Amino acid sequence: MSTNDNPKSREKAPAGQKAADWADGRVGLYNLAKSNLRKIFPDHWSFMLGEICLYSFIIIILTGVYLTLFFKPSMGEVVYHGSYVPLQGVRMSEAYESTLNISFDVRGGLLVRQIHHWAAIVFVAGMLVHMMRVFFTGAFRKPREINWTFGFLLLVMGMFDGFLGYSLPDDLLSGTGIRFMEGAVLSVPIVGTYLSFFLFGGQFPGFDVVPRFFTIHILLLPGIMLGLVVAHLILVVYHKHTQFPGPGKTNKNVVGMPLMPVYMAKAGGFFFVVFGVITLLSAIATVNPIWAYGPYRPDQVSTDAQPDWYMGFSEGLIRIMPGWEINFAGHTLVLGVFIPLIVFPLVLTAIAVYPFIESWVTGDKREHHLLDRPRNAPTRTGLGVAWISLYLILLVGGGNDLFATHFHLSINAITWVVRVSFFVLPPVAFIITKRICLGLQRRDREKVLHGRETGVIKRLPHGEFIEVHEPLPQGKVFELTAHDQPKPLEIGAEVDENGVVRKVKRTQKVRAKLSQAFYGEGSQIPKPTPQEHEEITSGHGHH
Repeated sequence: MSTNDNPKSREKAPAGQKAADWADGRVGLYNLAKSNLRKIFPDHWSFMLGEICLYSFIIIILTGVYLTLFFKPSMGEVVYHGSYVPLQGVRMSEAYESTLNISFDVRGGLLVRQIHHWAAIVFVAGMLVHMMRVFFTGAFRKPREINWTFGFLLLVMGMFDGFLGYSLPDDLLSGTGIRFMEGAVLSVPIVGTYLSFFLFGGQFPGFDVVPRFFTIHILLLPGIMLGLVVAHLILVVYHKHTQFPGPGKTNKNVVGMPLMPVYMAKAGGFFFVVFGVITLLSAIATVNPIWAYGPYRPDQVSTDAQPDWYMGFSEGLIRIMPGWEINFAGHTLVLGVFIPLIVFPLVLTAIAVYPFIESWVTGDKREHHLLDRPRNAPTRTGLGVAWISLYLILLVGGGNDLFATHFHLSINAITWVVRVSFFVLPPVAFIITKRICLGLQRRDREKVLHGRETGVIKRLPHGEFIEVHEPLPQGKVFELTAHDQPKPLEIGAEVDENGVVRKVKRTQKVRAKLSQAFYGEGSQIPKPTPQEHEEITSGHGHH
């Protein structure tokens, strides 16, 4: 008879063990812990980026619950008689008044507001950098395409939830942002006015926008995001963690530390480090000082009105677009706003579907648990840097007035530079990045064949001076040569053996050309073969 089946043993067991036995009898706690608590996680600094996203999301929820207790999501007008003297006697909405009260009258309210806002900024920044790491290392490949999609949805929802969050105080800055959004909605042909009336409950600004934004901000989007985070983590555990190539690492194993106790101890400590850094940043760096802007009035616009950085991409698109309007079938189409409104989701969609596009282009259906070094995928790395350059130049376009005033430049000159750079900079960034990657591949090839430079000069019997190279360790050689170099897809002969012209679909031709761009000549440096390595290291080379 086991200890758990013995009534006397159960009576002597500690209370904690009794509770554990009770839970195990209903949810299988022991088996669940046994199969998951010893799960292996690789140790690499880049993996902490995902943890920063998770921890900042937790901080957002904790501080958001606290702020919800004091915030009034109402646009009803009141006269302010609070602690902030410069605004006493000013008419404002209850939302703005309650935000002022949180900032000046609720104990710890201003610090919590700052932590909440900074955590949101870190959350979106962490997700963007984390997805860049996943993109450049190829961690989105089979079987992780769904997890990439979950991460993309979290990024987009985080951006829009952040926009809704800083719109809630109903101050002049956030009101200007909402007015900007209203102009974008109105530019939609035919249905723009209907969408605007539905969103604002009537003419802008109406009386419903803050309560509606509040519901979406604290319930709808966070609920969906929480579900996506849980699904994302479940898939990470199910698919096992990716790892960089190295000795003993294959697609069938994971080399690292167990979840308990090593990884949990490090993760727990890192959570408090992230919390501490965000709190310190919130205590010394003011963000969104709504009392400096004043309450929102539709007839005013705040100077240097800027959204948070993660929405500057969309604002930059609209600011650099010429004011283009046409009349079509009796309707005025504001293309100067509507075209950027279409380009923005198209760019985001391209990011979301990229794993499926690359899989289709390359024809690669294998599972990948080993990561790529960015230099070994020059085309993909070039595309990623091109997108980053596009994002940054549009960020400059979104703040063209700030650059003009702070650096004493012409705002028209900045706008035209951004317009030209929109088309020129991404291709240039792609070409330069690809050439850098190929150069790094050549350097790796030289290292494998000739070893590491020692700085020791040796004179040969015939008078030639050479530098002595030290052979690389076998582990380092394996790391530099472990990546695959697939061959580009080929259409084949256009005429069969009977002289009949084969029908080749247009999609097959496009796929073959794109595959040639990924893996064709000039897109990768051939790895050194075992024969080449043997010939060099056998004494015929300069060692």
